[in-house]
Amino acid sequence: MTMGSQPEEAQKPYSRFQTLFKRVKALLTKAPPSTPLPPLSRNLGCTHGHGYELGHVLANNLQHLPSQQVLDTGEQLMVPVEVLEADSGCALWKLLLSGAVAGAVSRTSTAPLDRVKVHMQVYSSKTNFTNLLGGLRSMVQEGGFCSLWRGNGINVLKIAPEYAIKFSVFEQCKNHFCETHGSSAPQERLLAGSLAVATSQTLINPMEVLKTRLTLRHTGQYKGLLDCTQQILQREGPRALYRGYLPNMLGIIPYAYTDLAVYEMLRCFWLKSGRDMEDPSSLVSLSSVTLSTTCGQMASYPLTLVRTRMQAQDTVEGSNPTMQGVFRRILAQQGWLGLYRGMTPMLLKVLPAGGLSYVVYEAMKKTLGV
Repeated sequence: MTMGSQPEEAQKPYSRFQTLFKRVKALLTKAPPSTPLPPLSRNLGCTHGHGYELGHVLANNLQHLPSQQVLDTGEQLMVPVEVLEADSGCALWKLLLSGAVAGAVSRTSTAPLDRVKVHMQVYSSKTNFTNLLGGLRSMVQEGGFCSLWRGNGINVLKIAPEYAIKFSVFEQCKNHFCETHGSSAPQERLLAGSLAVATSQTLINPMEVLKTRLTLRHTGQYKGLLDCTQQILQREGPRALYRGYLPNMLGIIPYAYTDLAVYEMLRCFWLKSGRDMEDPSSLVSLSSVTLSTTCGQMASYPLTLVRTRMQAQDTVEGSNPTMQGVFRRILAQQGWLGLYRGMTPMLLKVLPAGGLSYVVYEAMKKTLGV
């Protein structure tokens, strides 16, 4: 093929990225909000695991991919691989329902650890250090044993929209890239996963703010979800519902890179050790996904902590700080270790949350006949 026959744009070093973003923009603007989910294709060139695309696989390996199951720890919602291989709308809604129920059970079971994590993120300092047992004890003394589940209702409520938005955006981007090139380049795979997470988090951010406020509320502070929303809008305005949005978006980058890098490293390790990774055991698959997800959460944890502090600032100080201001305040008061306050309960809930997600997801599939 001669140079004269190539498009003029292809001669520019940055033209591929320009074309890529133009396609994404056209994809997101041409589809009306009421458009149903696109048909699920069995394109052998593209597939994905635990919420992000992993790239090229052979046709004879597709049957083994569903062993990478749903893992919902309440930090990042993962879409099961099997959802992309559903044959019909009936199978699709059953898989989506199974994932939602698995997430609800796992989040509810680990809600006390999640609440003490938020308390440690917001209230812990050098002069007022809150540890795991002390945080649990103070919450029980203030509001009783049931207060350990404050904020869990909206945490479960936001699973369904977050799950649906992330899946639909990822599926549309993935199909678009695969139809265009036959297979997707690494930057396209990463962009598809990041767009799915960013879109869902953009639309879910108000619910994240409400979840943080309800988790931190004192007894009698709010009558419920609607009362909490009304008080925030009256006192702080609609912009308060998007507090913490910037660190939330920035946190996607280290999370996605670390998650994928660790998962691929573990996969290469198992292959080099001579293990049969074409049909991995459930324990190997679950442990690989759990470890990679945990590393991703640790990489993005400082940004997650800053997001939580920004969402809760009215509760703590009645101010409206910037992301940079929150970083400075944490470093000045607590040092670098302050950016990792609350990591202990987060790590403690990973294994039970992941295991429960796995077990309930499989049980729901059997119950629904998938």
